[in-house]
Amino acid sequence: MTTEKNIQVIDALYNAFSTGDMPTVLGLMHPEIEWNEAESNSLASGNPYIGPDAVLEGVFSVLGANHEYFGLQDVKIHGMDDNMVLATLRYDAKVKATGKTYNAQAAHLWTLDHEGKITAFQQFVDTKKLADSEK
Repeated sequence: MTTEKNIQVIDALYNAFSTGDMPTVLGLMHPEIEWNEAESNSLASGNPYIGPDAVLEGVFSVLGANHEYFGLQDVKIHGMDDNMVLATLRYDAKVKATGKTYNAQAAHLWTLDHEGKITAFQQFVDTKKLADSEK
């Protein structure tokens, strides 16, 4: 796939995520996607999550259960070589258990196959900010 098409896939994913369209988000993933949360993130204990169902259950469902709201802001998508796309963004969220909010800087590195399915995800995030909000 071209860099432009890869960017379109990732843009579609973020647009679907922002409206809660999980079937579209999961449908953009390869059946064997390898999803990794940032080291020291509380969700990293499940790394790597293999397949869309594992991502839904181990990441998205947990985020929904633990947060009053969880949104993405200032998403900027950058095309790269080797079927990779980098997104820089911010998480804007409120933790249910503590009532604390956070606005954390993050980056997502996506890898796609030649058919445009997402085969890998690596998160980079301010894990201290996330951890502080959970205390």
